[in-house]
Amino acid sequence: MGRVEGKVVLISGGARNIGGASARLLIAEGAQVVIGDLLDEEGAALAEELGDAARYVHLDVTREEDWTSAVEHTVAEFGRLDVLFNNAGIFNGGKLQRYRTDQWQQMLDVNLTGAFLGARAAADAMIAAGGGSIINTSSIEGLRGTPWAHGYVASKWGLRGLTKSLALELAPHGIRVNSLHPGRISTPATDAMPEDLIPIPLGRPGTCEEVAAFVLFLAGDESSFATGAEFVMDGGTVTAIPTKI
Repeated sequence: MGRVEGKVVLISGGARNIGGASARLLIAEGAQVVIGDLLDEEGAALAEELGDAARYVHLDVTREEDWTSAVEHTVAEFGRLDVLFNNAGIFNGGKLQRYRTDQWQQMLDVNLTGAFLGARAAADAMIAAGGGSIINTSSIEGLRGTPWAHGYVASKWGLRGLTKSLALELAPHGIRVNSLHPGRISTPATDAMPEDLIPIPLGRPGTCEEVAAFVLFLAGDESSFATGAEFVMDGGTVTAIPTKI
C-alpha cells in the first residue's frame, strides 16, 4: 500500500481495459486519479465506483482544448499533476493497396499526436509540481513491423521516438518519460481474435492488471532513475523467432 501516496495522475483512455485497471491499482496505492475518455458513461461510472480519489473528464485526445480542460480540471480538483498516462489508442489495418489515407491519418492523430498534445498540455503543471512521470503506451508494434498494420506500426514507432525526445527535454525539470510496449493483452476485442494470431512463448495473453503493475512502477518513485526507456510486457513475443520443428 502507498507506493504512489499523494500523487495525482491523469489517464487518457482510462475508462476500461489497461486504463481502467491502472486507475484501480493507482488509487489502491494512494494516488488520486482523473480518468479521461470518450466513453462518458463508463468513465463516469468507474470514477463513481472508485470514490473520492477519482474524477472523470471527457477527453478526445485529438482536441487541444480537451487536453487543456483535462489538465485544468485535474489541478483544480486535486491541486497538482504528477503523472500523465498517455494510454488512449486505437487500431485499424488493411492491405497496403486498400489502406486508405484517412485510416492512416486516424492512427497518427490518436496514437501519436494525441500523446504529443497530452505531454504539451501537462508539462507546465508537472514542472510546477516539481517533476513527475509521463508514461506512453506504445506496443510491441513499436519494436517490430507487422503486415497490414502500417498506420498502427508507424504511430507506435513514432510514439517510441517521441518518448525519447520528451525524456531529454524534460529531464532538467525532473520529469521522466518512458514507453510501455505490451504484446497481446486480454480484452474483449483481443479475445475475439484467433488464439494463434501472435505466438507467445509464455503460452497466454497478458492481463490488463499485469500492464497496470508497470504503470504503477513508472508512476512512483521506485522508477526514479528510469527515463527514455522501453518497458516490454509481451510474454516473450518479440524475443521469439517462429520456427517449425
